[in-house]
Amino acid sequence: MKFTIEKKLSGKLGRAGKIETPHGTINTPAFIVVGTKATVKALTPDQVKDLGAQAVLANTYHLYLEPGEKIVKAGGGLHKIMNWSGPTFTDSGGFQAFSLGAAFGTTISKLSKPQSNGFEEREKMSESVRSEGMPPLAKITEDGVMFKSYRDGGEHFFSPEKSIEIQNSIGADIIFAFDECTSPTADKQYQKEAMERTHRWAARSLARHKELQIESLKSPNAKPIALFGVVQGGRFEDLRKESAHTIGSMDFDGFGIGGSFDKQDIGTAVSWVNEELPEGKPRHLLGIGEPEDFFLAIENGCDTFDCVAPTRQARNGTLYTKAGKIHIDNTKYREFFAPIEADCTCYTCRNYTLAYVAYLARTKELLAHTLTSIHNLHFIVHLVESIRQSILSDTFEEFKKSFLEGYTKVD
Repeated sequence: MKFTIEKKLSGKLGRAGKIETPHGTINTPAFIVVGTKATVKALTPDQVKDLGAQAVLANTYHLYLEPGEKIVKAGGGLHKIMNWSGPTFTDSGGFQAFSLGAAFGTTISKLSKPQSNGFEEREKMSESVRSEGMPPLAKITEDGVMFKSYRDGGEHFFSPEKSIEIQNSIGADIIFAFDECTSPTADKQYQKEAMERTHRWAARSLARHKELQIESLKSPNAKPIALFGVVQGGRFEDLRKESAHTIGSMDFDGFGIGGSFDKQDIGTAVSWVNEELPEGKPRHLLGIGEPEDFFLAIENGCDTFDCVAPTRQARNGTLYTKAGKIHIDNTKYREFFAPIEADCTCYTCRNYTLAYVAYLARTKELLAHTLTSIHNLHFIVHLVESIRQSILSDTFEEFKKSFLEGYTKVD
């Protein structure tokens, strides 16, 4: 993997660049579309490519459970089985340690503020206590994480080495070191303990990855896999900077920035980290996908992002427009015989009216998920691409101001 900075944002940490991988180049900043189970829900790979996506990210934990990493490898690897020819990422399974552990049975998100931008009641993510009768499905130890499968209750153990072995078998271009994603409600002492454990796991992940790459690259057809280390530390400046310094000093190809901070402080938390990380390596902000968040993250030095929000919200009937979010349950859209957004060039807006898409959603037709997902992903992918172009053309501040002033609608 090779990372090149093409232009820096004047007076800030942001930059436009490119990440070259064995399966193609990612022009950054870029949104990486999430295909959790080696598929982007409701879409074919051709549809994902046509809407402008450069890369996809799959979930290690889910692919480990089904169909299993050995079957993925036997089928030719992630690219082959899902028929995706472009760059790919896999996460480490660290988020599942959080979602099946501290957050299981609650509405706690890894960001302590809701991402719904006015739809808090529809997609509530406020802090809560664990629901009675819902014990956690993950237990963290120094050696790794013991998971109980959400599918059949069977126990599975992920160590840093195991996570790296699974990811190498899956065969993505970019993978992540095993980390502990903590709850934003955890106190500083636990955040420190989890951060230090993440650092130890990072060293173990890196060592095992190098062993596997040495062995793998003996094969003439093998392609190198890049490993990103993950920075943690919660919402605490000193911990974030310490983690960035420690992870940044290790021989990783790039870096991931974990959540567990206040949504409103994304810019601050990200800048603490990116001021410490090596400038010449790419930085991926894990699990961020709301339109207003990209500007802060990018101007403070992040290069790539992933999040399930665009497709999840699409399936729930929430659509992005440059004026803000709308929900197609609103009765006024039953006779809205125009595209979702007049100047949108996505397949959905070029071929269908909002009235028709709303009708499909009301009647629970599967096509609704396809059409709304295409629109939302197209919107997000092209928004980040537009931010990239604004950096290259020295118009970032003007574009940021114009977009955020217009993005106010909650309908």
